[in-house]
Amino acid sequence: MQIVLRKLSQRVSLKQAIYCRTFSTKKVIDIGQPTPTSHPQLLKEGEVTPGISSEEYASRRKKFLELLPEKSLAIVAAAPVKMMTDVVPYTFRQEADYLYITGCQQPGGLAVLGHECGFCMFMPDANPHDVIWQGKVAGVDDALETFKAEKAYPMHKLRDILPDMIKGSPALFHNMHTAIPAYMNLEPFQKAVDNGKVKDVSYITHELRLIKSPAELKLMRESASIACQALLQTMLHSKIYPCESILSAKFEYECRIRGSQRMAFNPVVGGGPNASVIHYSRNDQKIKDGDLVLMDVGCELHGYVSDLTRTWPPCGSFSSPQEELYDLILQTNNECLKICKPGASIRQIHNYSVEMLRKGLKEIGILKREASSLYHLLNPTSIGHYLGMDVHDCSNVSYDRPLKPGVVITIEPGVYIPSHFDGPERYQGIGIRIEDEVLITETGYEVLTGSIPKEVKQMETLLNNFGNGMRVGMES
Repeated sequence: MQIVLRKLSQRVSLKQAIYCRTFSTKKVIDIGQPTPTSHPQLLKEGEVTPGISSEEYASRRKKFLELLPEKSLAIVAAAPVKMMTDVVPYTFRQEADYLYITGCQQPGGLAVLGHECGFCMFMPDANPHDVIWQGKVAGVDDALETFKAEKAYPMHKLRDILPDMIKGSPALFHNMHTAIPAYMNLEPFQKAVDNGKVKDVSYITHELRLIKSPAELKLMRESASIACQALLQTMLHSKIYPCESILSAKFEYECRIRGSQRMAFNPVVGGGPNASVIHYSRNDQKIKDGDLVLMDVGCELHGYVSDLTRTWPPCGSFSSPQEELYDLILQTNNECLKICKPGASIRQIHNYSVEMLRKGLKEIGILKREASSLYHLLNPTSIGHYLGMDVHDCSNVSYDRPLKPGVVITIEPGVYIPSHFDGPERYQGIGIRIEDEVLITETGYEVLTGSIPKEVKQMETLLNNFGNGMRVGMES
């Protein structure tokens, strides 16, 4: 009986070993970026990048060609690799227009779109040395199968194929930010430049990117949610660790463990007078007891960014002058949100915010008169900007453009009073900004960053009731 059981056990173990061996040797093809096969935890079947399907990319290209003048040609190169030292590159981030059109997250490629040629890709030539050191990259077959190009060639064929495509086009559009000598040095391209036939492709792509699809909005909501959760944890952390560098690191850590690939921009963490420097990014000071800290932060999730700002006292309570200024900025933020709706424009909202801030600063006593030119020293910024794949998204779209449902903007009133400001001493060295992400809807607006507190009492309650427990969490 024991012999029979032993043989049965050996047979079961053998079957398990064979099953495990079969599973572990399943071939997963690496194309240089996640796919539904290689990263099923990130992509669903049919998606080219997380959350964006192959059909949506095809629809983008179709709309692009509808805006491209007849017989014209568009050339969009991938972002280049930028080097930190001779052999160490900076972290690669794909150029938004190239990513928007192709879904390819890798450097070295070139996309060509035209009514005659359709969607064509030139893919980088991978050599064995690059594969050993950097891994595999997408090639011609992947351009056809994954990115659904209608034609695809290796990059070394560019000089043989692209010139004829250019010669037959009365106008050329290209991405000026990622333009490369490989096509710019071609004689037909140079002739087109000399004849004034070359234009910036972003005037087309920014029109397409301005209104977000449901899939894009889902990613933007998730990106905003991650940033809000991370900033809330950072706020609670600030009472025990009031140091700019630690708060910057804490925010990035909290974003990354929630799935973010990178920061949307270098975090602004300005304590005390540093908060009056609008794009302060040194983040190397300890925050003095009683000072405010301004954090302007955001993260990127699968190509879509978030952007929000909160200002608070790590010590747990606002001083009287701090709260007085903060209330003015908070009121301006809330009132500007109310006029975010289809038909309004960023310019109109900005002008309204300037009226509110001028009046408020005069009532407080910081400005002697509402029309004072000193106002622009205290707030030289716009009330907001478009947001999407880039932080300042769709920069070619005017702030006078009436807003439509599906557009995402920021609302970020602020005041930045330098320590040397010739005004009431109690306000000197105070910088305050409150920034929210806002989606324009059919009936008005939706605040994507509404989960992060901004009321004085809310923040003071959080800091004083929960901030003290953070040291234990760190040590454990």
